[in-house]
Amino acid sequence: MATHSDLANLIWQIADLLRGPYRPPQYERVMLPLVVLRRFDCVLADTKQKVLAEFERRKGGKLEDDALDRMLNKASGHRFHNRSSMTFETMIGDTSDLVGHLQSYISGFSANVRRIFEYFEFTNEIEKMNEANILYLVLKEFLKVDLHPDRVKNDQMGLVFENLIRRFNELANETAGDHFTPREVIHLMVDLLFMDADDVLSKPGTVMRMLDPACGTGGMLAEAQRYMRDHHKEAKLYVYGQDYNKRAFATAASDMLMKQVDHNGGGENVQFGDSFTDDKFEGQTFDYFIANPPFGVDWKKQQKEIVRRHEKAPQDSPWSAGLPRVNDGSLLFLQHMISKFDDVDPKAQKYGSRAAIVFSGSPLFTGGAGGGESNIRKWIIERDMLEAIVALPEQMFYNTGIGTYIWIVTNNKPSHRKGDIQLVDARDIYMPMGRSQGDKRRKIGAGKAPEGDDRPDEPDQIAEIVRLYGSFAPNSKSKIFDNAEFGYTRVTIERPLRLRYRMTVEDKARFLDAAPHLLDDIQAIDKALGREMELDWNKVWGSIEKLLKKRESRWRAPEVKLFRNVFTVKDAKAERVKSGKGFEADPDLRDFENIPLKEDVDAYFAREVLPHVPDAWMDRSKDKVGYEINFNRHFYQFTTPRKLVEIDADLKKAEDEILRLLREVTE
Repeated sequence: MATHSDLANLIWQIADLLRGPYRPPQYERVMLPLVVLRRFDCVLADTKQKVLAEFERRKGGKLEDDALDRMLNKASGHRFHNRSSMTFETMIGDTSDLVGHLQSYISGFSANVRRIFEYFEFTNEIEKMNEANILYLVLKEFLKVDLHPDRVKNDQMGLVFENLIRRFNELANETAGDHFTPREVIHLMVDLLFMDADDVLSKPGTVMRMLDPACGTGGMLAEAQRYMRDHHKEAKLYVYGQDYNKRAFATAASDMLMKQVDHNGGGENVQFGDSFTDDKFEGQTFDYFIANPPFGVDWKKQQKEIVRRHEKAPQDSPWSAGLPRVNDGSLLFLQHMISKFDDVDPKAQKYGSRAAIVFSGSPLFTGGAGGGESNIRKWIIERDMLEAIVALPEQMFYNTGIGTYIWIVTNNKPSHRKGDIQLVDARDIYMPMGRSQGDKRRKIGAGKAPEGDDRPDEPDQIAEIVRLYGSFAPNSKSKIFDNAEFGYTRVTIERPLRLRYRMTVEDKARFLDAAPHLLDDIQAIDKALGREMELDWNKVWGSIEKLLKKRESRWRAPEVKLFRNVFTVKDAKAERVKSGKGFEADPDLRDFENIPLKEDVDAYFAREVLPHVPDAWMDRSKDKVGYEINFNRHFYQFTTPRKLVEIDADLKKAEDEILRLLREVTE
């Protein structure tokens, strides 16, 4: 029996027929829908006549479409059917109207399959292939591929489809930069998700649910199912996903339907739509979450709905914490996932939830105390939900070379991890790729290839990272910190305003231009105080107040402000301006200190601030607590600089070499 890799290679070869009318990154537009179509044709072959007979008996009746679909599905023995008299073989046997036959055949499917092909936008490709005179050739080759379930079981078919999806995605990413997760990263994420769940997953009859709110073509969900097949055959993992890219959704939905994921959904487990504004899983909870949301994508289109959700959210909802800046919605996906976490209640067989999500570096530290990103981190960390962050090597993704991080978030940490956060530095655990694919030049070795897989054996670097994670021990690549280590208080440091006073002819004219009705008062002040410079504004204004009181003149607050603005300037040698029982702060000298939560604020201020600015004070009414995770600082290793003598010697060698080369050219 052919392996899934052999079948994938056979189908891959058919794609060569598309060369010319299609560029290689566009092959998936044709190949994936046709694989689905051929598989469904083979699966339904055994009960085809029974479905047609049932359809003849029922058509023209008063049954609604849903009810008719259910009856015909029952006749087919599957969660879908085809009521068309056509098959792959009969279509190709009559080339007089191949386009019409193919479209009629697709229209004969049950609604769930028709919807998939609508999102594939396959009608456009049928017309394009027909115009290029390759439609018959492609269909004829597909007829030779036997995907009957007697020869290709559901699990095997799922692997074939996964293999093709990966190949086409990698091909597209190399040229188009689509956001696709390398499978070794998914493998690592899945291992980290399930690493402490053996006790639960080994119980017979265990049923778990997983959601990917940005599922793309479903690769993460497929890898999670593969893990379950390999490690916990007695457990069931039902997977669910949502995506707003039409072709990606259609691909993921097809994969689910072909693999017969469960008997209550399958393809319907994957939904089309925006997870934020059209949540297809509203009110549901899940045991596991996995996602690789797009990096740095704005959420202006969803802003109104998301802001409304934030404003109405109760305090126990992650949506209450805050919102990230509109130009990067990555953290919104984590908030969305946490909002669907299940409760922790072992008696009711509720074990909480666990999520793995890939981020760029931005969500680690972007936004200061009181800002949306910091408040989201604060909400998560203060609830002891952040279990660990794993830093991945750079140049791991097809469309970006930047550093990336896997966050593991849960509301049910193992007892030995409670109150702590682990940082794992896996940035130098990788192997170079033989050939770059877009920005991807590195990969994490995944160990021995499973039987039938098309990749070569590699060092098991995934297992190395998982061991680092699981050991939960401090070393050069793993650091353990308590939650408070990442928090700080942003304290406002004030310094006094210092003003000197002097009345000049120019300033006097400027003031009277704005307030001519105060001419008599200004003349009296000028006469009483004179034109000499005064370094004590408090004394000056005290004299002016007495003078105005004597003249029975009352100035409004804007007039007082205008007077001070016109006739004073800041001067470091002047006296401090009093305000109430203290001093008025100078906004231009205002500064801020981020004081670690574990430090005493007063002691820090006395030690770090007062020796440099003795006249400073703290305005504690403006305190804000923030959280950030400075990964580089925690793993920084000082490297002793080279001695100047060594650098000079190297420079001298380089100069001599340059002169030698120049002599060879000129002589």
